[in-house]
This record gives sequence, structure tokens and C-alpha cells, in this order.
Amino acid sequence: MSAARALDREIARLAFPAFLALVAEPLFLLGDAVVVGHLGTPELAGLGIAGTVVTTVVGLCIFLAYGTTAGVARQIGAGHRDAALAQGLDGLWLAVLIGVPATLLTALAADPLVAVFGASPDVVEPATTYLRVAALGLLPLLLILAGTGVLRGLQDTRTPLVVAVAGNVANIVLNVVLVYGAGPVPGLGIAGSALGSVLAQTAMALALVLTVVRAARREGATLRPHLPGVRAAARAGVPLIVRTLTLRASLLVTTYAVVLTATADPDLDSAAVPVATHQLAMTLWGFLAFVLDAIAIAAQAITGRYLGAGDVAGTREVTRRMVGWGVVSGIATGLLLAAASPWLGALFTPDAGVRDALVPVLLVAALAQPVAGVVFVLDGVLIGAGDGRYLAWAGVIVLAGYAPVVLLTSGLGAGLPWLWVVFSVVFMGGRLVTLVRRARGDAWLVAGA
Repeated sequence: MSAARALDREIARLAFPAFLALVAEPLFLLGDAVVVGHLGTPELAGLGIAGTVVTTVVGLCIFLAYGTTAGVARQIGAGHRDAALAQGLDGLWLAVLIGVPATLLTALAADPLVAVFGASPDVVEPATTYLRVAALGLLPLLLILAGTGVLRGLQDTRTPLVVAVAGNVANIVLNVVLVYGAGPVPGLGIAGSALGSVLAQTAMALALVLTVVRAARREGATLRPHLPGVRAAARAGVPLIVRTLTLRASLLVTTYAVVLTATADPDLDSAAVPVATHQLAMTLWGFLAFVLDAIAIAAQAITGRYLGAGDVAGTREVTRRMVGWGVVSGIATGLLLAAASPWLGALFTPDAGVRDALVPVLLVAALAQPVAGVVFVLDGVLIGAGDGRYLAWAGVIVLAGYAPVVLLTSGLGAGLPWLWVVFSVVFMGGRLVTLVRRARGDAWLVAGA
């Protein structure tokens, strides 16, 4: 077997289960969107705003998965499985320490958080209702991130896949039952959708934590909190928090620009239409981003393991192969999105205005997919290498360039498709330039556990 084919098989072994698991993750929001969309357009727009807040809080803590994957994988590459699991347990305890206050703050601050978006009154109420209930799922979601990160670092992407699929099935069933009611269970409306997701997420978190705990016991690792390790995990996560904060800020400023455009357009019958359209487009973008991110997950695990073993040349070669996979995957997802764009809207809403407005936005998103494929892969490579400091600074630079451009575009009265053009060219293009520049150098290739 050739070296290139061996690398491809290794990438596929990790990426394919990760692909299926990552596809399952955004199905939580997609499932909610399908169910809530049939309650009405204001409810769908409210879900979009509340979902943005929840994904922002969780997204800021993505280092619990990414940083843990990289650290555990380095220890595995160096042959230290016991140290790998000890580091993974530190990540789980850190998730608890962050998750408890995050839950309380988000639930208590639901009203002002929704008010930040300046939505119309008919959207504010469902958004606030959903957010208050969904906040209860923050601790389970952070434990899912940390547990998944440990298993990926151990080169196991199959267990997270099984948990993700089972959780999504449970989420869909619970959403339908709790939103519309069944038998003695009363319909709770949009609150039922949030509650169904919380219950499913809690079950997923328990399954992943128990898997890691059993593995740690086999290696003799203590389950008690190791405060120096928890503090080290927190310090290592700071650059990734900054990096993620800049990404989430870019998405938030995009949503804000859409709301400004919608409320300022006197020709619109309802300001909820462009906001709901953007919510569906961003949900589908997130779905495809997770698809492309499967190779990035493999990149984190493989890069960390190769560098932990001191194989710099192998790291270079596997990076080239994964970038090639990213390009091909981006072209494939772009073609599929463009071909399906006329029919996707009907899956989520009966509102003809939203369905018609969605098509041109999805065509713009389709054109950006090949760029996204390269961006996500290189992002994963540098995270796996522990190059969080550079990613943080690069994110700040891209945000500083993107935010004024998208807000100016909104202020000039440009429609939703043009806002997505700016998102694709300025934001995604800026990320591409900064990541390619770094990957071509040698500063990120630091070997050792």
C-alpha cells in the first residue's frame, strides 16, 4: 500500500464517523426548526435568535473539545495513555466549573440577551421563552464537548457517533410530543421544543462521561478533580476562546446586520421574513460546516498524534492530503446545496416569502463551500498542533476587517443576498488568507508531548 493511500485510509477511519456525528449535531437545530417552523414565522425567527445565543455560549467553550482532543492525542502519540486520560478528566471537570454559572447567567439574562437583537415584539416572546428553557442544557452540552474531545484524542470517533445519532432520534421524538402534545402530554409550543432538546442532551452527556470514566478506571487514573490540571486546561483554552469569540462575534454581527436591514426596509410586510430566512440559511450553513469539519476533526487528532510522536515530516504530508480532501468535499457540498436550493425552504416553513427569499442566499453560500473546505481543514490542523495563539490573533484581524464592511453594507440598504456575499468574500476569504499563510511556515510544527 502506498504512503498516500495509507494516509487516506487513516483520515477516512477518523473522518467518516466524525462526519456522521457532526452531521447529527446540527440536526438538533434543524429538527427544532422543522417543528417550530410550523408553529409560525415569528416562532421560527424567535428560535433563530435564541439559538444564536445558545450556540454562541456553547461555541465559546468549543475549546473543551478542540483543546482536549489536541492534548490527549499528543499524549497518545508519545505513548502515555494514562496521562492522556488524566488530561481528559481535567477537561470534564473544567466543563462542570464553566457549565453551572453559564446556565444560571443565561437563564436569568434571557430578556436582555434577546433584546440585544432589536427584534419585533412578535418575535421577542418566543425567543425569550425558548432561551430560558434551553439554558438548562448548557451544562450537558459542555460535558458533551469535553467527553467527545477525550474520545477523539484517543482516536475513537465511533462512540461519539453512536451517542449523537441516538440523541438526535430522541430529540426529534421529544420535540414532536412536547410541542404538539400526545395523549396525556399537553402541547407546550416552542417551550416544548427547548425542553425536548435539553432532555436529549442530558442523556448524551451521561453516556459520554460514563465512557470516559470507565476508560480512566482501567488505566488507574483518579476521578477526583486535579486542580493544577484543570487550571492548565483553562489556561490552554484561553487562546481558543479568543479565536472562537471572534468567530461567534462575526456571526452575531451578521445577524445584527440582517435585523437592521429588515427593520429599516419600508417595503417589507413583515420584518420577520428576512430574519427567519437568514436563520434557515445560517442553520443550513452550519449543517454543511459540520460536514466539512469532519476532516478538521481528523486533522486535530492526527496532527496531535503525529507531533506527539515527533513526526514532523508526516505531519506535513498528512496536512497536504487533508487539504485536498477539504477542496473536494467543499465542491461536492456546494453543488448539492445549489441543486437543492429551490426545495429546501419547503421543508422548514409554509411561508412563501421565506421560501422565495432563501434561494438566492443559498446559491451564494454554495459558491463559498470550496473555500470553507480549506478553511476548516487548516483550522483543525493548527488546533491539533496547539497553535491557538496564532488562531486568536488571526481571528481578531479578520473580525476587525469584516464587521465594519457588513454593517456598512446593511446601512446602505443592501438585501440579504448581498450581506451573504460580504460574509463569504470578506469573512471566509479573510480566514483563508490567514490560515494558508500560517500553514506554509514552520512555526506551528512543534513536536513532543
